[in-house]
Amino acid sequence: MQKLLIAAALLALGAPALAAVRPAEPQASIPFVNHGGVRNFEAVDSDTLYIEDQHRHWYRAELMGYCPELGFAQAIGFETRGPDTLDRFGTLIVRGQRCPLKSLVESGPPPKKAKKPS
Repeated sequence: MQKLLIAAALLALGAPALAAVRPAEPQASIPFVNHGGVRNFEAVDSDTLYIEDQHRHWYRAELMGYCPELGFAQAIGFETRGPDTLDRFGTLIVRGQRCPLKSLVESGPPPKKAKKPS
């Protein structure tokens, strides 16, 4: 009986942790990324980039870490290592710096930037 109570208590303690885990978003890919497949891009911060493909679909790319020049880049490159398709295993090239991707998921357009008061 005591073992059953201990097991129930441990299960109850672990339940909130299980509820906090969100399901992984399905990963996406952008074909022909180095041959006209990308229409536009917009950096949100130093580790998040929104990419628009030629069909006007938006994708959110999260980077493995800090990419300091991302917010100032006027052009970026894509390293796909194989077929010309960008996915979560790809890398951004920003002003000569390699910035590996952590995830690439379909999304809406980037959030609007707040206007500065005049």
